[in-house]
Amino acid sequence: MNKNQLIENVVEGGTNILVYKSKKSKKGPGLKDDFPFYNPAMELNRDLSILICQWLIDNSKKKLNILDGLAASGIRGLRIANEVCGEFNIIVNDWNPKAYDLAKKNIKNLNLKNIVAFNRNLNSLLSDNKYDYIDIDPFGSPVYFIDSAIRSICNEGIIACTATDTAALCGTYPKVCLRRYGAISYHSIVMKEIGLRILLGLICREAGKYDKSIKPLVCYCTDHYFRIYVQILNGTGRANDSMKNFKIIKSKNLFSPKNENIDIGPLWTGKLENKKIITKLITMLFERKLNTKKELWKLLDLLEEEADAPNFFYTTDKMASLLKKSPPKMEVVFERLKQKGYIVYRTHFNSTGFKTNATISEIEKVYK
Repeated sequence: MNKNQLIENVVEGGTNILVYKSKKSKKGPGLKDDFPFYNPAMELNRDLSILICQWLIDNSKKKLNILDGLAASGIRGLRIANEVCGEFNIIVNDWNPKAYDLAKKNIKNLNLKNIVAFNRNLNSLLSDNKYDYIDIDPFGSPVYFIDSAIRSICNEGIIACTATDTAALCGTYPKVCLRRYGAISYHSIVMKEIGLRILLGLICREAGKYDKSIKPLVCYCTDHYFRIYVQILNGTGRANDSMKNFKIIKSKNLFSPKNENIDIGPLWTGKLENKKIITKLITMLFERKLNTKKELWKLLDLLEEEADAPNFFYTTDKMASLLKKSPPKMEVVFERLKQKGYIVYRTHFNSTGFKTNATISEIEKVYK
């Protein structure tokens, strides 16, 4: 083994495991190499998956089957096995033999009885079994596994997936987005929300092929990745209703300085969040000791508020720039719009962003 690829001990949540030291970004999703990397920057991502799995198990009457399909260091699956209470079995799978060997060692060290390690191609594994929760956390795009996951997921099960190909989804590389997701992206102020909706749109379309529908539970983005938790429901009627939210939209209806009117999508135009579930997750969060508790609460608090908001957002600074005005404080914008009878929401997509049922002309009056 290379001297720079030593094994180290890390602790997340209530789990102590061995991982390979690996090249990694302090903020982003990590850098790909031949060793299964552990990325501390994704701890919040994993903490949320602990809460989601606990919610799913708490609301199930059967023993669940869980799959961490691209486990890498294995920490997500190991944490679920060690920290989530209830009746379930879990598989941690990775194509890399080093990841497989280390996962087996960690399972033995933690004395876990409800988890096994596999060393298989994910699509092959998905074709052989049915699961109630499938986690897909690739280096890059999850598109290569979505079809198999849709076929493998049980009714009312949850597919969780991460996409780190943000440049494609956000419109920097539109041809890549079109090839992978079958959708036209749009590089603009609202590109993150468009990218997230394109990802959901792909899952909606793939689910529809098998007479299944999607119900987004928690969907969010950061500077470095998109993450969604979506429940899959069987039934042609539900599938038809779900597909009503799979649409092409026009750029002229979005907040943008560009004077153009092009097609965007197709993408998901329905709700991104389930407010009831997020409220429950916040309660569960405060019952746990997690290193990212403060940051995760801030995110969930924003998502809980945003669950009621209309699609797409404005930003105070860009609006001011377009109107050649000094940007007012967020509180001032909110107060002035509320005084006129409009509803205003914060958004996690942008720190200066807001969503509202006010028209663009009414928003402009706030700056005068």
